[in-house]
Amino acid sequence: MKTNVKSIICIILVSFFIASSATGIEVKTKKQTSYLSDLDPLVDVEVTVEIQKIRAFDKYDQQVHSEEYIDLNSDPDFYIEIIINDQEFKSDIWHDTKYIYDLQFSATLDVPDDEEFVTVEIQLWDWNSDGDVLCDIGGENDDAKLTYSIKTGHWTGDDHLEDPSGYGRLNGCDDGSIYKRERDCELWFDIYQNDFDDDGIPYWTEVNTYGTDPEAENSGDPDGDGIHVAWEWKWNYDPFAWEDHENIDPEKDSINNLEEYLTSEQFSDPFREDLFVELDQMEESPEGEKSLLPEGAKELLYTAYNRQNVVYHLDDGSWDESGSDVIPFNNKVDHRGFNDIYRNYFLHGDNDNWRRGVFHYGVVVYSSESAAGYMFRPNAFQISSKGHEKKANEPSLDRDTVYASAYMHETGHTLGFWPIPGHNQNSMYPWQLGWWLNRPYKSCMNYGYMYYTVDYSDGSRIIKDYDDWSRMRLDYFEQEW
Repeated sequence: MKTNVKSIICIILVSFFIASSATGIEVKTKKQTSYLSDLDPLVDVEVTVEIQKIRAFDKYDQQVHSEEYIDLNSDPDFYIEIIINDQEFKSDIWHDTKYIYDLQFSATLDVPDDEEFVTVEIQLWDWNSDGDVLCDIGGENDDAKLTYSIKTGHWTGDDHLEDPSGYGRLNGCDDGSIYKRERDCELWFDIYQNDFDDDGIPYWTEVNTYGTDPEAENSGDPDGDGIHVAWEWKWNYDPFAWEDHENIDPEKDSINNLEEYLTSEQFSDPFREDLFVELDQMEESPEGEKSLLPEGAKELLYTAYNRQNVVYHLDDGSWDESGSDVIPFNNKVDHRGFNDIYRNYFLHGDNDNWRRGVFHYGVVVYSSESAAGYMFRPNAFQISSKGHEKKANEPSLDRDTVYASAYMHETGHTLGFWPIPGHNQNSMYPWQLGWWLNRPYKSCMNYGYMYYTVDYSDGSRIIKDYDDWSRMRLDYFEQEW
């Protein structure tokens, strides 16, 4: 009898062990944690922080703090420090450059699979022989402190979903230091983890939120609302429930969610204001005269808009999926000619072209029959290189500033600015009374500041001023003529 009892007990124990192995109750994982606590039993979780772009907003040419001076002959010497769960990673130094678009720098750490949260800190430094200086990317102490969840694949802290500066974008001007020299910079980044099916959606979210197979890639548009599952997961929409994305525009920049999805390769954000502009330029003249927007002018435009968190996207032909064109040379374009250019090179003969609802259109030609720059449709404008090259050759003016200021001025007309002090024939020159009466309105929309200023006014002056950034109408360009 005793033998039978022992046999029965052994059978029960063996059966329980086999059942436990099948369900994962007692089976040890690669990190000696149980399946119940392992947040992803299919892989050994690694978290990666990837730095994508860095841009300096401030000029590195004057005193920044009372005890610190910048080398007058040098742009910053940037490097990055990333700290993941107290493990430090440091990049090489990018010497003497304000704008870095192809960093190819990331940090990856094997993290505990049974702990949901991973701490991440990002610091941007300016190397200096007298002591390195921390640049301002918007956190309380100029750096960024984040908490990443390996359950959801999202992060919180000094950057988060629906952040005004954008998710995955840090802006040193967010502390109100737009017009102060505090080494303000913008930094673009991403944080992600490995997962078995490589669809970017963490195991825990697939199993506990979506009820999908974590071993099979989630792809396509399962809810039929026109947007890929990965985009909806990233921006915290439900990829398995139909939503009217064509009529959803949380940040009111007149770019709906479907359009945000179509432009996602260009870092658009459905919860932050974005401004898209297509730049078309003209072929060289037979004499070799160019009609191009200078590269330095483009950087000035990015800085002016981006530090205000109206993120600027200029399609100048350098994008992988570009709509920008080179227009055949024409010695002088009249109003009808501009409309032909608009139809042929912006709409490409398709009045329903989806870019019409996303992009403003700014074309650079050699010469215009009338003014050197003007808006010819609610979403379209031109500037002429012949007139602006002449302006840029004036001793007191800078070529990049001349072009950027003119381009920003004409863009402003597609943003619905009205009234515009100093924008009349009596305010164009210092010997005119209007020039002086409208000085408080410090905007490139004011003829008195055009060619000298690449900015709109912030409304901080007491009289005869307007806050252009607050009155900007990002939906104005949607009108039809």
